[in-house]
Amino acid sequence: MTVTTCRRLPYPVHVGHGLLASLPSLVPELGRAHRIAVVTDDTVGPLYADRIAASLGEDRCILISIPPGEAQKSRATWAQITDALLDAQFGRDSLLIALGGGVIGDLTGFVAATYLRGIPFLQVPTTLLAMIDASIGGKTGVDTAHGKNLVGAFHAPAAVVADLDVVTTLPVLERVNGLAEALKHGVICDAAYFATVARTEITQADWHAIVTGSVDIKTRIVAEDEREHGLRKVLNFGHTIGHAVEQLMAFTVPHGACVAYGMLVEARIAIALGICDPSLAGTILRALSHVGLPADMPAVLTADVIVSATSGDKKSRGGVVEYALPARLGAMAGADLGYGIPVPRDIVIHALQQA
Repeated sequence: MTVTTCRRLPYPVHVGHGLLASLPSLVPELGRAHRIAVVTDDTVGPLYADRIAASLGEDRCILISIPPGEAQKSRATWAQITDALLDAQFGRDSLLIALGGGVIGDLTGFVAATYLRGIPFLQVPTTLLAMIDASIGGKTGVDTAHGKNLVGAFHAPAAVVADLDVVTTLPVLERVNGLAEALKHGVICDAAYFATVARTEITQADWHAIVTGSVDIKTRIVAEDEREHGLRKVLNFGHTIGHAVEQLMAFTVPHGACVAYGMLVEARIAIALGICDPSLAGTILRALSHVGLPADMPAVLTADVIVSATSGDKKSRGGVVEYALPARLGAMAGADLGYGIPVPRDIVIHALQQA
């Protein structure tokens, strides 16, 4: 077992092969926990939950499984999981394991943040997207009818354990979906990493290099600005438009595809404002095309509808939506504004009509 461990944050991020069977040796907190709940979904659970429970001691583990999908990232499911822990008499010496993708990670983290005013949890991401982005940084939360992630808390995990053996079993579409966040990391922070991801052949990818590259970028940013007062806002690139499309499409379009489209639109916004290298939109478009990510607005949506949907974004200030916008490949604009740039509605509509 070869493990790459990033210790830039107060908790370690472990990346390697064969890690699911080695959780007790990687995460000391597991040995100290009196009770452990593995929270997963009905797709991932049958694949990995029994293996994890066996390595931890089945007598102190319970399994909480929910249906898969973004619709489960709700206050109702939060209550369901919380009630299950209360029914099982979990105390403050307990620990939760988030075994799944971003939905499971965000939801389990929010339960951990609020149960008995806070208990530890472990992120064990099983999608590429969750490994390189959602599991790192301590953001937890649920969606509401008004938008994504509007109810939540910052609650850092005890550790993140990303087993690359899981990536090789994912469907191609799931791997492609994760590359959207990897490309985003390159745009905002590292042109060389962007070039590496943009050249990726999905069936022959070096997943260790891709995952550790994104982990390095995200942990550097989070270490400097954990609570998103400034620099961490750059991670929102592509997400203002992306989240609006995702919600309007009732989460039938994958998150990565929505972020891909959002990056292209938001690059065009930056170009229209005169703050970005005019070639960047084309660079992003070529990368998306090569790795198999879409760059078109869903046919059932209009620019006006998307702009209206952004009004509920949590990054709004004084009723004005702020965007994280690039200056060039590998660097973001707006440092003097805390990386949140207000954009007139007509500029956004024009960019949407181009994309």
